[in-house]
Amino acid sequence: MRSTIRGETFPAHTPAASQIFTTVLSHGPLTRLEAARRAGLSPAAVTKAVRPLLAAGYLAEDADGEARPALGRPANLVRVDGGRALFIGVKVTGDEVIAVLTDLCCRIRLARRLPVTDRTPRAVLASIAELTHELRFEAEEFGAPVLGLGIAVSGDVDRAEGVVRYSPFLDWRDIPLAELAAMTAGLPVVVDNDVRALTVAEQWFGAGVGLSDFAVVTVGAGIGCGLVVHGQVVAGAHGVAGEIGHVAIDPAGPLCHCGNHGCVEAIAGGAAIVARVREVTGREVADAVEAAALAHAGVAGAREVYARAGAAIGRGIATVANLFGPERVIISGEGLAAHDLLAEQIRDSFAAAAFGSAARCDVQTRPLPFEEWARGAAAAAIQSFITSTPQQGKGVSPGSG
Repeated sequence: MRSTIRGETFPAHTPAASQIFTTVLSHGPLTRLEAARRAGLSPAAVTKAVRPLLAAGYLAEDADGEARPALGRPANLVRVDGGRALFIGVKVTGDEVIAVLTDLCCRIRLARRLPVTDRTPRAVLASIAELTHELRFEAEEFGAPVLGLGIAVSGDVDRAEGVVRYSPFLDWRDIPLAELAAMTAGLPVVVDNDVRALTVAEQWFGAGVGLSDFAVVTVGAGIGCGLVVHGQVVAGAHGVAGEIGHVAIDPAGPLCHCGNHGCVEAIAGGAAIVARVREVTGREVADAVEAAALAHAGVAGAREVYARAGAAIGRGIATVANLFGPERVIISGEGLAAHDLLAEQIRDSFAAAAFGSAARCDVQTRPLPFEEWARGAAAAAIQSFITSTPQQGKGVSPGSG
């Protein structure tokens, strides 16, 4: 189950109040009329929703010279007071635990890292606890409470239950991570798939702001995809929506860790690229940095490995575009360090495989460090806090996973 630790609750007890707050959070500062138009609500509903949020200090109203004219009189701007609350976000990789402290507007205030030398849940939880306690101690200088902890992990994550069903890079199965982390953190905890959490951050604060339909495709150790359809982050009935890394594009291709052959991830994932470069060059290649260096140096066969990987990624993105018709696809992930080796093939393969007007999708590249992935985990914690009520416990918004 999700963490049931109680602390301060968000004073928005209706879906309309949460909707208005998230609208101002993503698009503000806004006048009440602008907020009503963006949220599709009546001005009266907005006034009712804003009142308790202003009283509790989550929203602030600027009555100074920045006010905009409306119907012949000044209209005050409503904005989120980012300093009203703090949140911690943690991204777990196979090599590091990265933690950030953010404000309510998901702006990073502090960031810390610890190496992972032992991938067992007990050891990783100890690192999460150490970083959480350190950031909570340092948060005291900001004069605001820390109200939630978000943890982002790759793989099959059941956010509703707070359980990591399967994380291949950590070799975890059925770990009740939210419950275990809450025991040491003393905070409400939300656990989500790392790509889905990053997608929430992009939707609210990044390249997806204002878009109804978009996708985030991540290239790195794995190939992930987060989907936003009609304004909602899609998890699917079983929490694995968007797994384009396991779309099989070559039945005769290499074996994937999922058991199938020719998955995008088995061709374009970080480990797959390193293994293939090692095979075609006959050299000892330790990691992705060395593999890319060989390709840049023109070592026979190495560049072709990246070309094949780029083509696989492009076909995966085209599959997303053909099925969901997003306005934009944002490509991110640590694999973009070798973007120059992949870009042309991604573009050409996407153009060849995208059907009809799906090819008009705006494909953008957005390299993001792991601190931004941890920020995504904080965004998931903020989302959970905003959309929960005392009656519902630590709930999640519809379609958010």
